[in-house]
Amino acid sequence: MPRTTTSDAPAGDRAAASGASRPRLRGRIFADLTPLRVSPDYRRLWCGNTVSWMGQQMTALAVSLQVYALTRSTFAVGLVGLCSLVPLIVFGLYGGAIADTVDRRKLGLYSAAGATAMSVVLAGAALAGYHRVWLLYTVVALQAVCFAMNSPARSSMIPRLLPAEQLPAANALSSLTTNLGLMGGPMLGGVIVGWWGYQAAYLIDVVAFGASLYAMWRLPAMRPGAGDRPARRASVLDGLRFLATRPNLRMTFFSDLAAMVLAQPRALFPAIAALWFGGDAKTVGLLVAAPAVGAVLGGLFSGWLGGIRRHGLAILVAVAAWGAAIAAFGLSRHLWLGLFFLAVAGCADTVSMVFRSTMLQAATPDEMRGRLQGVFVVVVAGGPRLGDFLAGSAADLTSPAAAVIGGGLACVLVVTALGLGRRAFARYDARDPQP
Repeated sequence: MPRTTTSDAPAGDRAAASGASRPRLRGRIFADLTPLRVSPDYRRLWCGNTVSWMGQQMTALAVSLQVYALTRSTFAVGLVGLCSLVPLIVFGLYGGAIADTVDRRKLGLYSAAGATAMSVVLAGAALAGYHRVWLLYTVVALQAVCFAMNSPARSSMIPRLLPAEQLPAANALSSLTTNLGLMGGPMLGGVIVGWWGYQAAYLIDVVAFGASLYAMWRLPAMRPGAGDRPARRASVLDGLRFLATRPNLRMTFFSDLAAMVLAQPRALFPAIAALWFGGDAKTVGLLVAAPAVGAVLGGLFSGWLGGIRRHGLAILVAVAAWGAAIAAFGLSRHLWLGLFFLAVAGCADTVSMVFRSTMLQAATPDEMRGRLQGVFVVVVAGGPRLGDFLAGSAADLTSPAAAVIGGGLACVLVVTALGLGRRAFARYDARDPQP
């Protein structure tokens, strides 16, 4: 029987076939919105988190501006980051253990309510004219505790709301939330503080948290493990022992640390802006924004990620691409070229994050997901800060160029060695997730 070609088909059939292929092509290129369409619970959770995350980033900037206005000290502003980092690292592990013991919906709801209450305190103090730095530090620390409790609970819910094949799309959507918030939140916060004062930014944050609270409230009960039966007490050490015996999951953390510790040039941006590009604070802002722009583009054009099954290999390639892009940035002396390489690095980071999160969700038993998400929080919070310290120290001992180029190349070499040392990780198949 002769094969019918597209040119032999009637014009109407060709148009229909073309129209049918275009959505599939868009699905392979642009972000896959299937999780938002098929799961109302996930859709509410994603929308609520997107709105509340934007509000949190507005508040973060407003707090930094207020601390500087009160103290005129950049050191005092730097302490704001320390006040959030320490609770994230300390309580991240325990938040994951709690998420493996109690109803995750309730933990997410209560921790979001706690963060909302902290924003109410900030708004109330600003409206009352009570401007004290110690209060701002205290609220920031308590907000970090709430986030450390909320994040493992929320992340470990996702595999209960969506089938495994939709997890890459869901994690790509999460990366969009994160990076759009990091880009847009500070800009909105600066405008709002400039027009209406700190209290306006804090009050908007309170309202934004309402979206997250509503989403959590509408979720079904989510006890870890065996349904409605009470879970046994979860130990942080048990979670770490589990991770120590699961090589594929360990590799997701090692590869991320290779990128964030060895090839993290963020702390050098002020010096680079002046020495390489003859710029000022605006140039620093462009350098800081470029990876986020690349990450957002990576999320927007992430539809093709759903067709990849070799998640371990994809992580290794993406991390190596990050390191190579950072090294190329270190060689550039034209601003637009440097921004391009930083954007490429940001895009590679999104790809790595999507598959690392997917492996962590799919290959981890439900009763362990909270604890491993807690480890994820600690690595994500601590890795870049350690990278800042390493880059700053290396630049002082050598030069900014040597620190950036050497860090990027070290990242490529280390992730290559990791892949060669654990070849089974490169063969990891999403159709048979093995931890």
